[in-house]
Amino acid sequence: MPLLELKNVSKAFGGLMAVNDVSFKVEKGEIFGLIGPNGSGKTTIFNCICQLFPITAGDIIFNGQSIKGLKTHKICQAGIGRTFQVVKPLARMTVRDNVTASAFCRVNTIREAQYEADRILEYCHLDMSSAKPAKSLPIAGRKRLEIARALATRPMLLLLDETAAGLNPTEVDEAIALIQRIRDDGITILIVEHIMKVIMTISDRIHAINFGQTIADCSPQEAARNPAVIEAYLGEDYEG
Repeated sequence: MPLLELKNVSKAFGGLMAVNDVSFKVEKGEIFGLIGPNGSGKTTIFNCICQLFPITAGDIIFNGQSIKGLKTHKICQAGIGRTFQVVKPLARMTVRDNVTASAFCRVNTIREAQYEADRILEYCHLDMSSAKPAKSLPIAGRKRLEIARALATRPMLLLLDETAAGLNPTEVDEAIALIQRIRDDGITILIVEHIMKVIMTISDRIHAINFGQTIADCSPQEAARNPAVIEAYLGEDYEG
């Protein structure tokens, strides 16, 4: 049984069909890449999974149960965590307090939440910045904080939305290592990413969309050779 399954999911905004009849399955323990050009519907799919946007048609199955129509916080409690493309930490709070707040999804006391926050900050190599205001972190630190906040909800499935965007090459390598470690520790990952080094290095499978519709569902190697993916997204100069 797949951990996550989208069944013929569509999302319309008035007359605009942002996601049109998209279906895919994410298996437990894999890193599943979702790619496509800007405006193709990737983040909209994330928002549909988390029910920030109610879907227009289709169904979303998580861990064997439909989550269609559930409140966003209930989906988080069910085991889906996510990051956002534009990171917006609680800027005036400390790094530790940002993660502590997320930990209350699973624990009931401040002591438990702070213990969980300290554990996750060390895991994400943010422990040295624990007492700093979140707004003081550079972009790489904010991206890691975004992941730490999501991990504090103890997800079975983690949705990562452009985690490596804006990072330098060294920081990209560090992001890849962290994502792989998260998967190795038992968390399934669905990732949207425009940096091809990231998506092609870490993904077990790739689902490509364009204009809200599926154009490929295959391995990274097959995606790099797929004419529709090359034309819509990778470009003729891409060397897989």
